Amino acid sequence: MTARVRVPASSSNLGSGFDCVGVAVDRWLVASVTLGGIGIAIQRSGTLSAVRARADQDLFTRGFRAACATGGATSVGARIEATSDIPVGCGLGSSAAAIVAGALLADAALELGLSRAQILEIGTTIEGHPDNVAPAIFGGAVLSVHTPAGLVSSSLRVSSAIELLIAVPPFPNDTKAARAALPHTLPHTEAVVAAGRAAALVQGLATGDGGLLGAALDDVLHVPFRRSRIPGYDAVVAAAQRAGAFGATLSGAGSAILAIAPRERSAAVGTAMLTAWDDIGIEAELITCSSAVPGASVSAVPRTTHHAPRIRTTYDARLICD
Repeated sequence: MTARVRVPASSSNLGSGFDCVGVAVDRWLVASVTLGGIGIAIQRSGTLSAVRARADQDLFTRGFRAACATGGATSVGARIEATSDIPVGCGLGSSAAAIVAGALLADAALELGLSRAQILEIGTTIEGHPDNVAPAIFGGAVLSVHTPAGLVSSSLRVSSAIELLIAVPPFPNDTKAARAALPHTLPHTEAVVAAGRAAALVQGLATGDGGLLGAALDDVLHVPFRRSRIPGYDAVVAAAQRAGAFGATLSGAGSAILAIAPRERSAAVGTAMLTAWDDIGIEAELITCSSAVPGASVSAVPRTTHHAPRIRTTYDARLICD
């Protein structure tokens, strides 16, 4: 039994949506699995070549085994081959993509029948937060909220008048260190500001309202405590704003920086961001999110005598553009 999965990158902590809002990004991880043997072997290429992890501790393995446990399957041997063009350690969801890929490969190859909601729970349990996992699974911009009944995710509408631009420098940011830099508590007044700006994010994305998006991109929960870890952060953000962006902020915990701009100003904003980094000797890459990026897709060859692939699941949700 073999299966193949394609999972997008994602930008989390979108604006003021700390740990709850993310968006799928047009960079991809592609992986396949063949069942058999003892234990799990992983062959990596592309940006994954930089990953140094034992197979039994790898995120593909953790996702695969967690899906097996959820689906009631016994431990099986497997060989996973994976390649990716998602930058690693730059705030673009490379970890979430690997976890989701592992879980979906197990579900498809072993015919576990898991729902996407179960895959989301698996990924969030391993990752610790849902804002990369949800867009990797569902595509588009996604809000995820913990409730007494469990994790709830909902696609967010994004105006066709705006564009997301992500400038990615050639250096990573240590996610664990970035998380450790956050305070344990914040004053109530700051919490009130954060709540208002999170609401502004949802409405600003839907309407393209520049005032709301400007407020939404001025985060108070994590960016003030992490920005100093990214060389050139202030210069890149200022350059984006001068070129016409509504604002700019960290993508995830960085090192990438995300800006939201009117569609007609997006080219100028992207150039300005790259130039600002180039001025301090850093050559960055620009990723433009100009249209809907779909979520993970899976194909599997079932346990029959037929050899044509059967599509087990396709995109469950997408960025909704008006």
